[in-house]
Amino acid sequence: MLEIRPNCEHCNKDLPSNSIEAMICTFECTYCKTCAIEIFKNVCPSCSGNFVERPIRTSKMVEKYPASTKRVFEPKNLEKSKLNSEKNNNILPQNR
Repeated sequence: MLEIRPNCEHCNKDLPSNSIEAMICTFECTYCKTCAIEIFKNVCPSCSGNFVERPIRTSKMVEKYPASTKRVFEPKNLEKSKLNSEKNNNILPQNR
């Protein structure tokens, strides 16, 4: 089950469980759309995978299966991330 992390790991923007701004990679690294698409160019700075919109857990299910409250805030080195994005951006995610 997804943790539904409460914030962007890079800029620390709040991303509540019903946010349409949350993006995740296969390891559930969580970023806002601005960081995921504009800064990291759809290449996860941690695993080099792609991002997808995080599904929204309904309020009824959040009551039963609460979203995580643990914030992960680890701003990425933008120079290193840019090199990673440039290296992988033109490679389809399934071929990385």
